[in-house]
Amino acid sequence: MSAADVVIVGAGAAGLSLAHRLSAAGSPARPAPSVLLIEPPPGPLRPPRRTWCYWEAGTGPYDAAVSASWTWLRTTDRHGASARRHIAPMRYKMIRSDDFEALVGRDLTDRPNVRRAEATVDDIVTLPDGTARVRAADVHGAPLQVRARWVFDSRPPRALPRARTHLSQHFKGWFLRTERPAFDPAVVDLMDFRTPRPARGLSFGYVLPTSRHTALVEYTEFGPAPLTQDAYDAALDHYTRRVLGLGPVRVLASECGVIPMTDGRFARLSSPAVFRIGAAGGATRPATGYTFAAIQRQADAITRLVRTGRRPLPPPAHPARARAMDAVLLRALATGRIDGADFFHRLFTRVPPPRLLRFLDGRTRLHEDVAVGLRTPVLPMLRTAAELPWLPRRPHTRA
Repeated sequence: MSAADVVIVGAGAAGLSLAHRLSAAGSPARPAPSVLLIEPPPGPLRPPRRTWCYWEAGTGPYDAAVSASWTWLRTTDRHGASARRHIAPMRYKMIRSDDFEALVGRDLTDRPNVRRAEATVDDIVTLPDGTARVRAADVHGAPLQVRARWVFDSRPPRALPRARTHLSQHFKGWFLRTERPAFDPAVVDLMDFRTPRPARGLSFGYVLPTSRHTALVEYTEFGPAPLTQDAYDAALDHYTRRVLGLGPVRVLASECGVIPMTDGRFARLSSPAVFRIGAAGGATRPATGYTFAAIQRQADAITRLVRTGRRPLPPPAHPARARAMDAVLLRALATGRIDGADFFHRLFTRVPPPRLLRFLDGRTRLHEDVAVGLRTPVLPMLRTAAELPWLPRRPHTRA
């Protein structure tokens, strides 16, 4: 049985980010730990290519992998009224998983304290001495066993936690090229509500332009269940032709996904030596689906704890007050007490951009949260907040 200070299971955004932070050069007094990063072989267990977006001021550690960034955001209501907001000094950044993996992979290759293995993890067991044993099998079925002081597991949970509200943010996007100049490469269309309203929840278009002729165009719904691929394609065809009026387009690539929107409590601890990270550890913001920035904060916090010799239980990715407000919003959306399109457009147009971005990051103070709350439908939100403590948490049932 081999050994490592840290084993990281999964090499998506969470696993790679943590490996990148932990393996950076330490000091003579506190050397960087040895890290084994286990990712599944190519196949159904490996996540598909995907795109992440986040915002930050100035330059960041992964700018070399950023494919585009913007300082203007726009929302459009159902009637076509648009509002643009300038977010400088922040920039809204888009990073594709292939580029991120290549950038981080190059760094990890040069670090002697990092090993990588392609294997399917069968089980993780905490041993009597408080360490953990990871058992896995490579693509040929050969066994791999490793003992570690700490294990960080980013694999999706087998089931979502019990919750009062279960919604999904589900989407499909096309990477498009148009024949004529059709996009403003300076502006992201964050939420364009000129899409057909579903029977439950809300829908919107999302446009990330990379040039006058190219963009990632997504159709997104917040609702109880994903659509069929044909239904997504029909919605995207309607949005690109009828709403945006793009004319003839060529679809270069596509991506789709389902993000849980739930007030369930994701466990950050599996056993005394095994911790959950990334979306599996609650890094996704329930009301928005943003995850990448929270993953970076989580990786930074874990690295500080490991470097100082403390137990590296990942801190909650989002403050308790932010999670409570998300729970109210999700319940209000699920019950139809608020009009989601009107809610998000009003929030975007009435809250100053710096405060709104801090709010979405969970970094606002109480008086700022109150100010944001006053820009929302107050009575339906208060009614929802009053009933939440009495609602049971139920298991998720897949539609």
